[in-house]
Amino acid sequence: MDNLVIAGRSFRSRLMLGTGKYRNPEVMAECHRVSGAEIVTVAVRRVRLGDGQGDSILRQLAGHCYLLLPNTAGCTTAEQAVRTAYLAREAGFSNWIKLEVIGDDHTLFPDNEGLLQATRILVKNGFVVLPYTTDDLINARKLIDAGASAIMPMGAPIGSGLGIQNRTNLRILREQITSVPLVVDAGVGTASDAAVAMELGYDAVLLNTAVASARDSVAMARAMRHAVIAGRLAFKAGRMGRFLYANASSPAPDLAGPTPVLAATVQEYSIQSAARSAPNAAQQGSVAVDSA
Repeated sequence: MDNLVIAGRSFRSRLMLGTGKYRNPEVMAECHRVSGAEIVTVAVRRVRLGDGQGDSILRQLAGHCYLLLPNTAGCTTAEQAVRTAYLAREAGFSNWIKLEVIGDDHTLFPDNEGLLQATRILVKNGFVVLPYTTDDLINARKLIDAGASAIMPMGAPIGSGLGIQNRTNLRILREQITSVPLVVDAGVGTASDAAVAMELGYDAVLLNTAVASARDSVAMARAMRHAVIAGRLAFKAGRMGRFLYANASSPAPDLAGPTPVLAATVQEYSIQSAARSAPNAAQQGSVAVDSA
């Protein structure tokens, strides 16, 4: 078993999906099903809390064995994020929260100072906090010290589909942080991006727009499922080295010369070819075959 473990809870899937931008709730539900995801994020400020039957997103998620992970998307201050987390818990969500404190409306980059402040408050009040942050190692360490149960660095701006743009920083984070899971969040555009994130050693990938905005969302959800699995297997298998020059697949000693069976085959082929090209001469015994 190679399960993802966050705050003591185990998950078989390392893919997390969101709930925004889908063509309709039915497509969203089918994407969740085929993806195999067990953690589904819900933007608290974009659903009607307390009205699970009236809200189309919550209605589709009801009755499934997902961990519904409320997020504080759209919050721009620590105070807003903390208040939104409390509202989610009071509305019946668990004490898990994907914490977002946005510092810039254009790039949607996180406000790391506000994020750290909100993390400290929520952890003290019993929340399992998964903060969305930049690829800043120092800030990640501060979030862990504040009690974050996982760190979710961005691979590229939210919804950009640019893929993993900061491999070096993400590798540094992976090498330096081992006490909590690391989840690439934002920027994934297609299945190969998710595989790259996992090949870097990340514990999971959270994505939304790549599936919701694909031409065939259900097919992309299935592709993401396999990409995360493949990337994880490749990371555990260990990548071969990188070389500037060619490195023959068959070592030189294996190419020392033809085997006796191969020589005999060549001789037989030569005799047959000569006989076909000069049948009269072959009948007269004038065909000479060099078997050397």
